[in-house]
Amino acid sequence: MADGGTAEDSLEMTEAQRKISTSAQPAAVDNHNAQPLKSETLKKSSKKKVEVLLKAAGDAPIMVKKKWVVDGSKQVSYIVEFIRKYIKCEPQDSLFVYVGQCFAPTPDQTLQNLYDCFGADGKLVLHYCKTQAWG
Repeated sequence: MADGGTAEDSLEMTEAQRKISTSAQPAAVDNHNAQPLKSETLKKSSKKKVEVLLKAAGDAPIMVKKKWVVDGSKQVSYIVEFIRKYIKCEPQDSLFVYVGQCFAPTPDQTLQNLYDCFGADGKLVLHYCKTQAWG
């Protein structure tokens, strides 16, 4: 060869290059054991149910049934309206909902997000009262 190498060296280089190029290719994927796509995971997590424990604080009436299972995609505003109907709150009465006895979540916050951040022992504990108590 022109560079001083033999034809056998050239052939060996080609085989070595072939091995490198085939190892750089992605391996075949077994689609039967593939993980779900993120969008599928999000759809499944949005359909999860969240166990909510509602506790009265201050002068709010105590609910007979305190544990509820709610769709995780529901918002805090849904819980506020539910509590208002359950305890027969007048439209002019205020109702405050707190997470962990420390802060009031925004009405557009989802229950699944609150559960992921503040849930304990498999449930989300929310306190409700008619007068401002915390935070």
